[in-house]
Amino acid sequence: MPGFLIISIMADDRPGLVETLSLIVRDHEGSWLESRMSHLAGKFAGIVQVQVSNDKKETLTNALLALKHEKWVVTVEDSVPVPQGNQPCAKLNIVGNDRPGIIKDMSQVMAKLGVNVLELNTQFESAAMSAEALFKAQADIQTPQSLDLDDLRDALENISNDLMVELTPL
Repeated sequence: MPGFLIISIMADDRPGLVETLSLIVRDHEGSWLESRMSHLAGKFAGIVQVQVSNDKKETLTNALLALKHEKWVVTVEDSVPVPQGNQPCAKLNIVGNDRPGIIKDMSQVMAKLGVNVLELNTQFESAAMSAEALFKAQADIQTPQSLDLDDLRDALENISNDLMVELTPL
């Protein structure tokens, strides 16, 4: 019977990190199902969902945790497959002047309206003409069926008068 693991890793970025991780999964007859990985500020971080037979879960977990001796930060947790109903219903794009607390304000509005953030990517860059600090966010979200996307857009735009919010239903 198959089991599922969620593996999160972080290490100083260098070539071969993904290869090392994938070899360990393969050597324990695991199947790499899904992952999100990224380089940030000299670190490489990722999260991976793996399917592995229950009789190999413990040895795979131990092999992954042994990476800590090579200065990796590793956590391994049991997981269950996510039902298909957990798909995003909209894409959210936000652009505005950067300021402290912008993520807190966005997430507070969304939580209050029952919006579930499935994936969030943010970045900071300089505006082309003014060189002011720009905040950009892209997210896949789920909303309650009773929530109109226009109401969510309005609530997010009320955070700041310079925030541009685009919501695209999926």
